[in-house]
Amino acid sequence: TGHVRRRGGRPLPEGVTGDLIEAAGARRGPKLARDLAAAASAYEAGRYAEAHKLLRPMIDAAPTAAGVRELEGLTLYRLGRWKAAIAELTTYHELTGSVDQYPVVADCQRALGRHDAVDALWEELRQASPGVEVLTEGRLVLAGSLADRGRFPEAIAVLDRFEPDRARPKEWHLRTWYALADLYELAETLGLE
Repeated sequence: TGHVRRRGGRPLPEGVTGDLIEAAGARRGPKLARDLAAAASAYEAGRYAEAHKLLRPMIDAAPTAAGVRELEGLTLYRLGRWKAAIAELTTYHELTGSVDQYPVVADCQRALGRHDAVDALWEELRQASPGVEVLTEGRLVLAGSLADRGRFPEAIAVLDRFEPDRARPKEWHLRTWYALADLYELAETLGLE
């Protein structure tokens, strides 16, 4: 199979479209691959309801297409449908073994007030030791969850112990610094520092 292009010209990864075509069959697969490209474009443009509408039939036609489950989970997350997002991203994890979306699952659990689940997901993520960006996202969610529980010193410690190279900061450094500044400001405002 060749690359299926999204609007805007960037192709979808061949493995994603290949999995979809294989799961849906040779007759339906190519059309669904084009629909997946349209759904990815809609997602990237912030048109989450449109992306969701395109993705649902794909899941029915090809329930084992991991890339479709991942994009649907992320779309549901953006729509604020936490429980449905957890279900899709859990299926994605079961199909791939990847923990890359655990921070999103943890943030959904946080939104539902399930802080024990956030703690458990963080521990699994930490032990899996994925890339630094995924771990950073997990730390940010964990720190937010701790702050939600009023545990500001612990929340600050989660983010404060990772001192980056300030001469060459990456995006994840900046996100950590902003979150840490917010925690310090909130703790000070509440007189908890």
